[in-house]
Formats: sequence, C-alpha cells, structure tokens
Amino acid sequence: MLKTAYKDDAMGKTQVFEWFSRFKNGEMSIDDKPRSGRPSTARTHENVEKIREIIKEDRRRTIEEIVEVSLRGSMLCYPVHLSEDSKGIAKDSLHHSFTGLQSVDEICCAHGLSNQQFEDQVERDPDVVLIWK
Repeated sequence: MLKTAYKDDAMGKTQVFEWFSRFKNGEMSIDDKPRSGRPSTARTHENVEKIREIIKEDRRRTIEEIVEVSLRGSMLCYPVHLSEDSKGIAKDSLHHSFTGLQSVDEICCAHGLSNQQFEDQVERDPDVVLIWK
C-alpha cells in the first residue's frame, strides 16, 4: 500500500520493520543515537583553516610537518580536499573520494591503486592534505 501511495519516496520494507520495532519497544525519538568510533568527518572548518594558516606561514612545509604541527592523532589517515569549490574536477578524479570518511586504504582499494600511487597523486595536488586521526 505504501509503495502504491508514495511510489519511490516510500521507505523500504526493512526500514519499516526497524521503525516498527523501535516504536514497539517504546523508543519514541526519531533522532539517531550517538555512536562511538571514528568521527563522521575529518574535514572541519577548524581543521581546514588551521592547515591553510600553516601553509601561508611557510609554503615549503611538507605534509608530515603540517600534520605534526597541527593535527596529531592516532594512526588512521584521512585525505581531505581543501578546495571549497569542486567544479571542474574530472569525474574519474580521486577528489570524489576525499570526504574524510574513508581511510587511505579504503580509497586505494576502491580505485585499484597501490598506496604509493595514491601518495604520488596526493603529493601532486596542493589542495589535498592527509589528516591523521
């Protein structure tokens, strides 16, 4: 019935059962529960501005130095595209993967690249910074 009434806008069967189960168990909130784990994004306004300031101070700094100065963390690495305007980027470009949600290994696997090939591409692009979280 829902598919007939709402067509493509209708929720899937699995999601309907999930919500039914939640409401049946007394959960009346429609908000997601907080989750542990890695952050949803590594690209925050604060991180981007911090990196831009470091680059303005000394353009010859390496990515490793920028990370050391600004963004210390654990050993998971997330590529972040600094450009606010993504127009004009080729569809096959890796920029589409630089959401801060995937680790380098996930992006390499998705694009069939070795870590070295990925690092070479990132090194050639001044708008991409690797952030260690």
